[in-house]
Amino acid sequence: MRMYDLIQEKKEGRVLSKEEISYMIQNYTNGTIPDYQMAAMLMAICFQGMTQEETLDLTLAMRDSGDTLDLSEIPGIKVDKHSTGGVGDKTSLVLSPILAELGVPVAKMSGRGLGHTGGTIDKLECFPGLSTSLGEKQFLENVRTVGMAIAGQTANLAPADKKLYALRDVTATVAQPSLIAASIMSKKLASGSDAIVLDVKTGNGAFMQKYEDAVQLAQTMVSIGRGAGKTTYAAITNMSQPLGRAVGNTLEVLEAIQALQGDGPEDLLEVVYTLGSLMLRAAGKTCDAKEARAMMEQVIASGRAVDRFAKFVEAQGGDGRQVLHPETLAVAEIKKPVYAKTGCMGYVKEIQALDIGTACMKLGGGRLTKEAAIDLSVGIVLEKKVGDQICAQDEPIAYVYANDRERCDEACLAVQNAFTVTDQPVEKPRCVYGCIVD
Repeated sequence: MRMYDLIQEKKEGRVLSKEEISYMIQNYTNGTIPDYQMAAMLMAICFQGMTQEETLDLTLAMRDSGDTLDLSEIPGIKVDKHSTGGVGDKTSLVLSPILAELGVPVAKMSGRGLGHTGGTIDKLECFPGLSTSLGEKQFLENVRTVGMAIAGQTANLAPADKKLYALRDVTATVAQPSLIAASIMSKKLASGSDAIVLDVKTGNGAFMQKYEDAVQLAQTMVSIGRGAGKTTYAAITNMSQPLGRAVGNTLEVLEAIQALQGDGPEDLLEVVYTLGSLMLRAAGKTCDAKEARAMMEQVIASGRAVDRFAKFVEAQGGDGRQVLHPETLAVAEIKKPVYAKTGCMGYVKEIQALDIGTACMKLGGGRLTKEAAIDLSVGIVLEKKVGDQICAQDEPIAYVYANDRERCDEACLAVQNAFTVTDQPVEKPRCVYGCIVD
């Protein structure tokens, strides 16, 4: 078998066999197949596409390129949740303790932020001493005793994906549905959970900006998960404006704590309840969405959800008391209000999520490369969302938190320009477009 022949086959639109795909991934991972040949294959895939069967075979080959976690020692149905990324997306921080309190073990591998999108691992590091670099033994023990654990992905979890993504990033082959789906699902399958719930975001702050593309990606990933024998559901959610009001690591943690205390933004909680209902369904707890929501609301109202989050922080080396006293978490020294453009009173028509995320990144709250250091304390808090009314010119639409005045001024201008205001009332947008369950 030769890589040259496989490139030729795919270039001509032929379907690659399971054995051919396995050979390709195995030998690229171990360095036998060079980058230039794999780059040619990736480009051929971009032009010719892949069948569902090819996409599944590619995903499984990538999953099997390294370690896989064995969660069988943990009782119960383990349900993993994955978001395709967005601005202000702190749902994992809210969902995990709620689900753990309801008897659904959460064994979650998460990543860091890159560019305008945030990462769960970065957010958790706002708790001094908290470690997300857990060994497998400690990871499993925390899930057993606390009901949840969140850790960074191990270096040898789906290593083929790491190599392939780096190559795709420099060869203009990132935006191909089968390659995106295989990248996401190979890591999810290697993480060892029994079921997977996907949050596929669409809008100007999401990777899949067109709704139709998001639906296609969701369907492809659900098909892969089920083909691999996992119960898999998906929700299509709105990322045309930031989720919630806080954007920035510590600020988002503070908002997540507020949500766990029953005082979270309506749109954030709507996404949490939707994904949580799917996770409870996958875990066999209930198939009724209204009942699932009532269960989650009761856990929040009782105070058990925020207590569970505090136990999680403590178990991973942080100070759980900071969850119960969030005012002790460090935020940036400068807090500057942002006002709508001169003369702009009325109703918020649009908020460009991408521009808000980029502004936060330029404050120091995000990274352009995976190795870059970030400032956990900076960010943006929106006072107005789409559909809200601005009644006076001196009414802030947002606040920028910064540690550098020049960066602060630049971010304030970017946030101001991200808002579009109209004199006509605007309907609040939907948070969830739909779900793929059956």
